[in-house]
Amino acid sequence: MTVSVSGSVALVTGGNRGLGDRFVRALLEAGASKVYAAVRDPRKVTVGGVIPIALDVTDPAAVRAAAEEASDVNLLINNAGSFFGGSVLEGDFDVFRKDYETHVLGTLGVSRAFAPVLARNGGGAILNVLSGLSWLAFPDVAGYCAAKSAAWSVTNALRLQLAGQGTQVSALHVGYMDTDMVASLDVAKTDPAMVARIALEGVDKGEYEILADEVSRRVKGGLSAGVEALYPQLAH
Repeated sequence: MTVSVSGSVALVTGGNRGLGDRFVRALLEAGASKVYAAVRDPRKVTVGGVIPIALDVTDPAAVRAAAEEASDVNLLINNAGSFFGGSVLEGDFDVFRKDYETHVLGTLGVSRAFAPVLARNGGGAILNVLSGLSWLAFPDVAGYCAAKSAAWSVTNALRLQLAGQGTQVSALHVGYMDTDMVASLDVAKTDPAMVARIALEGVDKGEYEILADEVSRRVKGGLSAGVEALYPQLAH
């Protein structure tokens, strides 16, 4: 159950900036036959050769309309995201809800709407953009971490549920990327163009989980080593 990116008809949510923009460009370079850039404001899509489409992933009516308009899609990339953060003790619950609505309910809603589209078009594939923070929590941004963790669980459930219709479901995990979201952080960052290429190569290979950098590989490796491996400050 593998999908070829070359010749595919792809839709990228949040396809006008950051990693989403790089996905759109990488798809064109990889030979996708058609690329939809699904964004809140289609006027902000600047890449030539793609089809802008209006989509707010938190708006169920907009999601249904997008699935009807892009009825030829066989590769869905759930990239749209938010970063409100949310401190575990002091963060406003509305901040937690915003990240949850985008990363979890948004990803799920778009996947549900496009699942029958993919089935009609031979099964296809879904790629969900997750994070190394799917497996690691920081108290100051606990809302974002919790949303990514829940999105990982939803991705696993979708993979099992959609296998019967021949739909491949992959998860992309990555650490810090050189995008606006972490522009203020003085840390080593991965080029999002490289991440997009690695992710599409993983889709081509049928990989269930795609680890795009050393950070995500290290965090996943720590899962089997116990809590102290991920959080050394808790070591006895």
